[in-house]
Amino acid sequence: MPVIEIAGKQVHVNEEGFLTEYDEWDEDIAQVLAQQIDVSLTDEHWKVIRFLRADFATEGESATTRRVQTVGGIPVKEQFALFPKKPAKKMAYIAGLPKPKGCV
Repeated sequence: MPVIEIAGKQVHVNEEGFLTEYDEWDEDIAQVLAQQIDVSLTDEHWKVIRFLRADFATEGESATTRRVQTVGGIPVKEQFALFPKKPAKKMAYIAGLPKPKGCV
């Protein structure tokens, strides 16, 4: 896996730029990743990101939009408002998690 520098830290990424090591992520990296895809992080964004990180730690895979709604309590419509077009992919990217299954 390639190693790149984000927010002054060396991180492992896959061919699509998703972080591959859970423990290499931090909030500074999230800020940079969000800027790269034109997302300005608000408290509502952080609520989603923190849910995704906690869910991944227990489930071992990135949550889909349906799971974020059902388990995380964040409606799909709100996810699309916060992370336009491809919310699951964008949420996972910023949270430093693998792309969810089913994302193209």
